Amino acid sequence: MSKLAEIRLLYETKVNKIVPHPIFDSRDLPKVKSDIYLYRVLEHSQNNVQQAADMLYNIMEWRKTNNVNDISESNVDLDILKDGLYFTRGRDIDSCLLFIMNSKAYIKNHRDLEAVKKVFIYWLERLEREEGGKKVTLFFDMDGCGINNMNLNLFSYMINVLKCYYPNFINYIIIFQMPWILSAGFRIVKEMLPAPAIERLRIINKDKLKDLIAPEQALVSWGGKDNYKFEFVPENRNIDTVIIEDDDNYSLGEMLRIKPPKVLLFETIGHKISSQLIITNMEEGIIAFKIRTTAPERYTVRPNQGILPKRISKSIDIIVLPGFDLSSVEKDRFLILSVNVPKLDMPQTELRQIWKSAGSSIDEYRLTCAVKVQNMSVKNVETNSLNEIKRSMDNEYNRIQNNLNSFNRYQILIMIIMSVSIFIHIIIWMNIGKKCTRP
Repeated sequence: MSKLAEIRLLYETKVNKIVPHPIFDSRDLPKVKSDIYLYRVLEHSQNNVQQAADMLYNIMEWRKTNNVNDISESNVDLDILKDGLYFTRGRDIDSCLLFIMNSKAYIKNHRDLEAVKKVFIYWLERLEREEGGKKVTLFFDMDGCGINNMNLNLFSYMINVLKCYYPNFINYIIIFQMPWILSAGFRIVKEMLPAPAIERLRIINKDKLKDLIAPEQALVSWGGKDNYKFEFVPENRNIDTVIIEDDDNYSLGEMLRIKPPKVLLFETIGHKISSQLIITNMEEGIIAFKIRTTAPERYTVRPNQGILPKRISKSIDIIVLPGFDLSSVEKDRFLILSVNVPKLDMPQTELRQIWKSAGSSIDEYRLTCAVKVQNMSVKNVETNSLNEIKRSMDNEYNRIQNNLNSFNRYQILIMIIMSVSIFIHIIIWMNIGKKCTRP
């Protein structure tokens, strides 16, 4: 068996051991089938097949939990994008793109940390698409930074994400012009890095930069020849067309194909109650959609609105908020609305006006809610519990039986000792009697 086949087998085994089985984002499932991606995971795991299978599982779980596939320019903080905290420019000596963190653009407590982390993930996903999985070099521009520009929480998050969820993605980690006042903080960061990453870590100044980045690829502010001034450019995302399957539940003329078409099935996974909905734009043009529910206080819908190009699908996660149990969803209803729009980058003011004036041209799709019955899972759990009880009882029986056997052997030994003792006493008594009867 090849190592890639072994990784897949170990991964599937781990998935099947969990009851109920985890549901991952369908858009991530091709990663499991991709030999190229699995080679990345295997190399990242130092050729350890078991570690690679565990990492693959953790990647799938993390991406689903954090809705990574749905992170885009439409739902991250645009101010952070436009401030240039993160951007790309130039390439290193190995032709790997530079993913730059302009640390001066970060001021502690000035931006919401969670929003900054989300922008970081946006850029990682964008780089995966634009570079086709090729390695990038993480470049920390620390020139002119002070204490307020460094947040160990953010740095540790970035390192952990790259270490655990983006396999074999980093070529070099370059720390450029680090002020001495921040050196103690970076020693802490360095301790978080795995050994292979430390080997690729470079702390350099302007004089040594040319050893890693040619002057033509380096910004003027770094001592190079590139006079580029940052300006955020939206991603030109070329989304693959979704293959439309035959579906008896879809009627010609409808804007959307809905899966599931009528009933949303909710189930408990870990501590979360959720359901997943996939909508596909069946039009030749662009459509906008929004999702409503009869109980908005009970649900988080991600995303609850958006714009879809033609023949493109969108996965919608519907999550029951804490404090509500599984049985509470059955009486609720969801409504999906869709309308044609002229372009993808619609300003919100124009989009609101289209919704307001569309009238009868809006398509509506209604869904009821139900609880997913998992008889097999429950049966398996009950069977496992009964088997565990049986094993426990068998072990206890064997223990008692062993104790009884030991006790019986002990009794036999005692009887032998007593018999020998009585026999000796009789002989002694008879000898004493003989001596007493002599004249």
